[in-house]
Amino acid sequence: MNPARIVDADGYPITPDVVLAAYHHGCFPMADDRNGRLRWYRPAERAIITWDRYQVPKSLSKVARNRQPYQITINKDFPAVIAACAERSSTWISDDVEALYVALHRLGHAHSVEAYDAAGALVGGCYGLAIGGIFCGESMFHRAPDASKLCVMFLIERLQANGFALLDCQQQTPHMERFGAYVVDESTYGELLEQHAEERPFP
Repeated sequence: MNPARIVDADGYPITPDVVLAAYHHGCFPMADDRNGRLRWYRPAERAIITWDRYQVPKSLSKVARNRQPYQITINKDFPAVIAACAERSSTWISDDVEALYVALHRLGHAHSVEAYDAAGALVGGCYGLAIGGIFCGESMFHRAPDASKLCVMFLIERLQANGFALLDCQQQTPHMERFGAYVVDESTYGELLEQHAEERPFP
């Protein structure tokens, strides 16, 4: 799919630049299914992780202390990570979404964290978009125990080291709540976007 030919459900063209502009205004695109058209969303509430609330689940901390069983990398295979995240019976990652975010990755805005097992197989990962000092996490997957959780832990360590202010988890889930995610309203999220508009290095 050529990103230059992608349109939303109303027929308006969507390019990587349009997606970036939308994120700066608190919006993001999602599809109804793997073959669905893109629609824009700006939720009334957001789940975020700020470093004052961040915590590592005890079980995960033990795994990490005992020399995590996976090799964790950054931006080694972004296309494989987003494709794996889309491999579900129900998904919002359409072919158009995949093409747009791969293009954003090539432009240096979207990033992935990967987990590989001892045999070199990709067994977990997550990806998202850097918007100023906020990293907008999009999706994750795992094919082995704790693989995606370790990727989130590694991601947050990298964000902290590079001066990012928070991880935007979009929707609250029990999984992310264990990392300290909490909910803010749309107005507060908009203020955070303004406060942390300065670009930060990711890799």
